[in-house]
Amino acid sequence: MVRIARRAALSAPLLLSSLASVRAQQAWPARPVVLLVPWAPGGSNDLTARLLAPHLAERFGQSFVVENRPGGGGAVGMGQVARARPDGYSLLVSSASNHVFNHFVVLDQGYDPREALSAAAMLTDVPNCIGVNAALGVSDVQGLIAKLKASPGMGFGSSGVGSSNHLAGELFRLLTGTDLVHVPYRGGGPVISDLLSNTISIAFLNLPTLLPALETGKVRLIGVCSGERVAVRPDLPTVAEQGVRDYAVRSWTGLFAPRGTAPEVLARLAEACREIMALPAVKTRLDELASVPIWTGPAETDAFVRAEFAKWGPIVRAAGVKPD
Repeated sequence: MVRIARRAALSAPLLLSSLASVRAQQAWPARPVVLLVPWAPGGSNDLTARLLAPHLAERFGQSFVVENRPGGGGAVGMGQVARARPDGYSLLVSSASNHVFNHFVVLDQGYDPREALSAAAMLTDVPNCIGVNAALGVSDVQGLIAKLKASPGMGFGSSGVGSSNHLAGELFRLLTGTDLVHVPYRGGGPVISDLLSNTISIAFLNLPTLLPALETGKVRLIGVCSGERVAVRPDLPTVAEQGVRDYAVRSWTGLFAPRGTAPEVLARLAEACREIMALPAVKTRLDELASVPIWTGPAETDAFVRAEFAKWGPIVRAAGVKPD
């Protein structure tokens, strides 16, 4: 009996600590949660975050506030979340651009995204496209190649150094033998502004960011950068179909938290995102934004990110993209 009592006394603090932890996780969220977008307003990450936020707020009974923190090709905002307390109140709406590509072209980030961040869920697949100002006078990829060879040194806009859009342009330059100069911006929205005003004539951007500009008649889409056509614009041929062999670049959007965030919180976020992404109204809106819901949970998303690093490192080096 003495031994039993002693064991019970020794285990009591552990049990109380475990119960306290469970209660703490059940209480989350007890205050507003920040969904940090590491890009300027108007880009595909921002649009996805603003679509997701009210549904998360409805499910969890707390505000989910979208905060834009652009800079460094997504490194500024991403670093803010990577260094935040792992308490579930600072979340990152991340993309292939800032999460993977930027790692190879920006020096001294001070952290490895694979170790500093934990996945909650993969959200969407986002195709990249080539958009041109109508005044450029080209309507397809071969017309653009001819224009670039006749006028070398033209600039192309992207949402930042190390973004998927940046690498889409660099890979295009590499595979077509053209002379393109990268013009980085702090997000997709500012690129669209300059593309509409013809400050730049060429942009590599995510399709959701480009679509609204088409209504003005000042911007044309001439090719989708992914390996296959997209359902929202089945008439738009891929770059590879138009003669640039082996060309394929795409992006994605996922939800992440600082490493050390409680698995229970990640699991609750993952399940909420799964339900939200399956809502008919959300799927319809994503279709309008040319984004495809591709939900996966924490473990599968973390594994996917690691596979992306292994895939893109050699491609970045082959494209000759230099660290910034």
